[in-house]
Amino acid sequence: MSYPPQNPYGPPPGQQPGYGYPQQPAPYGPYPGGPMPGMQPQYPMAMPGGVKAARVLMFVLAGLNVIGLIGAVAGLGSVSKAAHHTSPYATTDTTSMLNVGKGILIFLIVLIVIFSAVAITLALQCANGGKGVRIGAIVFGVGTTLVSLVTFPLGLVHTVLGILVIALMGKDESNSWFTRPRY
Repeated sequence: MSYPPQNPYGPPPGQQPGYGYPQQPAPYGPYPGGPMPGMQPQYPMAMPGGVKAARVLMFVLAGLNVIGLIGAVAGLGSVSKAAHHTSPYATTDTTSMLNVGKGILIFLIVLIVIFSAVAITLALQCANGGKGVRIGAIVFGVGTTLVSLVTFPLGLVHTVLGILVIALMGKDESNSWFTRPRY
């Protein structure tokens, strides 16, 4: 027997505990080199809450756009009615101003129709669309925010909702939803 007695379960004398190769966690799971062969990464099976919220916000934006469309069409009717009731002896400034007003309102109506159609299309495609739907929703949110900043006091609700759509679609859970495999 040697002196001091050797402990087979502990470190040798004079050596620090934990000396040697330290244990490191596996980078991709409990198996060295990655996940167990044959296993697929887990994707969400149901639409995440952020995507559902962004979808609802796009439907709300489309509804608000329809209300704005009704107002713009009513305004166009009023301007057209005023243009018809102007005196034939009125100055050309009055007539040209009314024509400019009509042109602006027609441009606004076309813009509102485009934004409403895009919002409804993207919201409907959130359930089964791919990565393009997510990118389209983010671009739609940016476009809505920029256009609403032009009409700031009236477009404040659109600004807030556009920013929320951008934030919700930019989350990781949204990315995993839109990049999941589809069968």
